[in-house]
Amino acid sequence: MTLTGREMRTHIDEEGTLTLSLQSVTPGEPGDDEVIVRVEAAPINPSDLGLLLGPADVASLESVDDETLRFQVPQERLASVRGRLGQSLSIGNEGAGTVIAAGRNAKALEGKTVGMIGGGMYADYRRIAARDVAVLPEGTTAAEGAAMFVNPLTALGFVETARMEGHSAIVHTAAASNLGQMLQKICLADGIALVNVVRSAEQAQILRDIGARHVVNSRDADFTAQLTAAIHETGATIAFDAIGGGTLGSEILHAMERAASENAPSYSRYGSDTFKQLYIYGGLDPAPITLNRAGFGFQWSAGGWLLFPFLQKAGKETVTCMRQRVAAELTTTFASRYTQVIGLAEALQADVLRRYERKATGEKYLIDPRLG
Repeated sequence: MTLTGREMRTHIDEEGTLTLSLQSVTPGEPGDDEVIVRVEAAPINPSDLGLLLGPADVASLESVDDETLRFQVPQERLASVRGRLGQSLSIGNEGAGTVIAAGRNAKALEGKTVGMIGGGMYADYRRIAARDVAVLPEGTTAAEGAAMFVNPLTALGFVETARMEGHSAIVHTAAASNLGQMLQKICLADGIALVNVVRSAEQAQILRDIGARHVVNSRDADFTAQLTAAIHETGATIAFDAIGGGTLGSEILHAMERAASENAPSYSRYGSDTFKQLYIYGGLDPAPITLNRAGFGFQWSAGGWLLFPFLQKAGKETVTCMRQRVAAELTTTFASRYTQVIGLAEALQADVLRRYERKATGEKYLIDPRLG
């Protein structure tokens, strides 16, 4: 079988010009332990946008032709992507589709609808190792299974991290996102208190409608008091921050320290003895991270959290249980809802890209290459 299809690729040259384009590729024959999947659905996640656009200035967007867009990366941001300059990179962390060819050790997968992870999903066809696909439950569509890895495993990973590190309650920012809603549903089912931080009344209502008890709006005048009260009530000592830049992470640590100090038997110049953990897992705000040390004592830590290093740390047994739970609750707890389904070429239309690049809460786009 000789297949030729399109694949979206991103390239930054030495001068800082970022080019997005569709290229013609031939996946080749599957190896013994490989399959070829006709891609039928691939979500646009924030992590995909990080590779697709990097630190480019979206305002510099220039439409070269129907299948090519060009941007400029400001010189002061170029150092952050020095390692990818000159490379043409495929895009799309996860997706789903139909197995149309399989190597001799993977023949049982032929004709199956599968979810998959491994990059390069913004394409007509994807050749991939059989171990990186999962057969979708009977009756599940490719669109329903396209986002079964990144957000579901991240949400479950937050809960597992909290448990592994001895925390009983969690704070989460950008909490009305698809991922945030999954996390709230998990916490409700597992009896874990969750403090949701949002930035609008509409986002707060999304979470309350699915049963959230603790929701605070960072734009309210009394946000600091609300956050401290919610943390005091829940005992939350670990936070997962999707915003990254700015002062929100620092404000959460301050609120944790204030909540811990309310019941302290005596004053200590070193702060409370309650350990507080801040994990930054996203970069919705590209501004520098500001941590104001005054106010949260010495019992704290801040660091980054990424899904794949966590999965390696968690071990095979834990990861297997996580994946089984996702498969069992794919259309309930881990269901993703999409604002719009677009074709592969449509994703490179300037007006469409501007819409999905905004990363607006409640808006999620799905690519179906079969639409053109």
